[in-house]
Amino acid sequence: MGTNVKIAIVGAGMVGAVHAQAIRSTDGAELVCVHSRSAETGKAFAVKHDCAFEADLHALLRNADIDAVAICTPSGSHADIAILAARQGKHVLVEKPLDIDLGKADRAIEECRRSGVKLSVVFQLRFMPEVVRAKRILESGQLGKLIEADAYLKFYRPESYYLSSRWKGTRQWDGGGALMNQGIHGLDLLLWLAGPVNSVTAQVRTLRHSIEVEDTAAAIVQYGNGAIGVIQGTTSVYPDHPQLLTFHGTNGTMELAGTEVPYIRRLTLLDSPERDISAPPPADDRLGEAHVRQYQDFVESIRSSREPSINGQEGRKALELVRAIYLSSERRGTVEMPL
Repeated sequence: MGTNVKIAIVGAGMVGAVHAQAIRSTDGAELVCVHSRSAETGKAFAVKHDCAFEADLHALLRNADIDAVAICTPSGSHADIAILAARQGKHVLVEKPLDIDLGKADRAIEECRRSGVKLSVVFQLRFMPEVVRAKRILESGQLGKLIEADAYLKFYRPESYYLSSRWKGTRQWDGGGALMNQGIHGLDLLLWLAGPVNSVTAQVRTLRHSIEVEDTAAAIVQYGNGAIGVIQGTTSVYPDHPQLLTFHGTNGTMELAGTEVPYIRRLTLLDSPERDISAPPPADDRLGEAHVRQYQDFVESIRSSREPSINGQEGRKALELVRAIYLSSERRGTVEMPL
């Protein structure tokens, strides 16, 4: 491996462009190639982002000059491509979710382990400074014993959002709707901050859009630490609401708000009322910072032979919660975790 970790992007859509910009801004990373099923789209992407275009995925994965691949394709293809990449000795950074199927996700994790390559799942919000601060506050015990931890993931997507895509809103490639696609970032943060979930009781519905998957969901969760909470996820309410996570303990409340740039909106402590804060939302000029931070972690994990901060097992957790919510709704009852 040379000075830079040479990365190829698989998938030349909107998310692929985000990754290209992040790679360009990451020390020690270099974008060298892109693959797309559409030659026209792939060639245009390559010109815009100053890299080569490869129409043959297998040829790209056999290329000895490529160290790692970033998978930015429809969700239902993630694990299959990760497995192919691992077998060719490529490190893998895969956009959320790791896959839409837990079994396939587990096979990708195992193949990367067997092949001795790094696997990281993109949940970039974990790297944002205010999220890291929220983690420290919870771990320090400042809120006391956790009583309730909730996620309000209320987004709006017009019908045109789904009509303009061949895969979004489909069971085969999206695997789910408001939770699997839009809400999964918030669910990952909820699990990272509040801890694992022991059980879930949920209902999911399609109430507004003409899609195969849910646009509205509600769940009650029981955490391993004894706390309870609610999850509300939707793409069917107008207007679009910023993501909001709330944590209530015996000594106070913390609110983590913001979809792209989360920040601690409120921290109120019973034993230190003089420290109460109520903060306005930050400026949007930091959009894209989170992906760069995750790429930096990924590159450093390859160089230092350590695990990425969000490895396959970490990236699997939010997928497992989403699948448990779907299963609970299907069974019309409580589902115990782990699945």
